[in-house]
Amino acid sequence: MRLASVSKSYGAVVAVADVSLSLAAGSFVALVGASGSGKSTLLKTINRLVTPDSGLIEIDGARSDARPDYALRRQIGYVFQNVGLFPHMSVAENIGIGLKLRGVADRAGRIVEMLALVGLDPAIGARLPAALSGGQRQRVGVARALAPASRLLLMDEPFGALDPVTRDALGRETRALHDRLGLTTIMVTHDIAEALLLADRVVVMAGGRIVGDAAPAALLNGAGGPEAQALVAVPRDQAERLAQLRGPARA
Repeated sequence: MRLASVSKSYGAVVAVADVSLSLAAGSFVALVGASGSGKSTLLKTINRLVTPDSGLIEIDGARSDARPDYALRRQIGYVFQNVGLFPHMSVAENIGIGLKLRGVADRAGRIVEMLALVGLDPAIGARLPAALSGGQRQRVGVARALAPASRLLLMDEPFGALDPVTRDALGRETRALHDRLGLTTIMVTHDIAEALLLADRVVVMAGGRIVGDAAPAALLNGAGGPEAQALVAVPRDQAERLAQLRGPARA
């Protein structure tokens, strides 16, 4: 996938400023940065939930604007922070909505397959989203995104509303799914530790621009520029403070 000179403004506010980025198929990329840095807006330009003012986006060698927006979105999995399940539909109906829009008549088998893929009992398919825990709803959101056999997965703060234990577990599971299915995944997160642990590549944004781009190990070793290092300093400082609370190791 390739983004070339992508820009988006809202009046006088520049959300994304002349961003160019190439992503190899099969990569897991985290977009990080402070609130208002442009990372969520940039993510949404990929599936045209936000229409860029200028620039070019290519997916599998084809321009993203070469077909209707709805057709593009049906080829891309998208996971929202608040999950966005339809409350009046059952879990099975939510997972199958993308298949229905594609005209797939026999959806039941695929829905059961997707529930198993994200570690949920098929019996949950009959429930409404309100009957599920936050972690279960997010798993359903991932299943819905992947049900149409999407190879590109976009995730916008997918675990932000979850408790730390569930968040860590879902992060690990999502990375395992990425590897197992050979996905290309782009995840927006405010949590730099999460980005470092899950992604192959961390792209740092500030003021609508990319200000850092490096592998997690390189960032931990000082690469990526001052904005990136300011983010990395947070989990590093927390780890040091936790070590101080633990006290000296006993012989």
